[in-house]
Amino acid sequence: MSDLARPKSERRSVRFQFKFVDEATAPGTFEGYGSVFGNEDDGGDLILPGAFTGALARHAAKGSMPKMLLNHGSMGGGLFGGSDPLADLPIGKWQSLSEDSHGLASKGRLINLDTESGKRIYGAMKEGELDGQSIGYRVGEFTRGTKPNEPRRTIKTIKELPEISLVTFPMNDLARNTAVKAADIRTVREFEDFLRDVGGFSHAAAKSIARGGFKAAAAEPSGLEAFVASLRNVRRAI
Repeated sequence: MSDLARPKSERRSVRFQFKFVDEATAPGTFEGYGSVFGNEDDGGDLILPGAFTGALARHAAKGSMPKMLLNHGSMGGGLFGGSDPLADLPIGKWQSLSEDSHGLASKGRLINLDTESGKRIYGAMKEGELDGQSIGYRVGEFTRGTKPNEPRRTIKTIKELPEISLVTFPMNDLARNTAVKAADIRTVREFEDFLRDVGGFSHAAAKSIARGGFKAAAAEPSGLEAFVASLRNVRRAI
């Protein structure tokens, strides 16, 4: 199955396997793995070797790199995202990303180490407390599992890789590690999945909300996004 017909922006996290390198000449430089192949995550996804090849090639052709954010920036704060205008300010830069037999090998460097925020991030990483990495991506080709012991999705290609974050809770709850998908929801079923997996609603509540609100909200420009955002207070009351 291809995700091109109904793209989703998602997050996938792993315990960040990294070490600091080149500290004598470039403080804050580290390397490790941002994604490990053949490892099923909490959301039931498994990424295959070769999945990042196309996305990395497209970055290389443009002379770009994914952004390095903290906890996914504005998309990671609160239930449906945050509003801090500085949340999307990069905390570093990725210097190299490549695939090997193990996963997505990464090398990056923290920036602004002379600032209070830079010192806090650097210190937390050195102490092993900021020890997660999460990729922000759009899925390309994948197959869906049909048996209970199979991954929910086996991902063959990553279509886009816009950002890779350092995260505090790499393998914690699914809501923390999944993108706010409101802008890319195309069906009632996707809306139900979003409300259940990201919003934390029960299956019954997600089904009821999606059935009652999807059609009317989706008919208006930005209507669905506004409707999803309005659920923040509703979720707190349930």
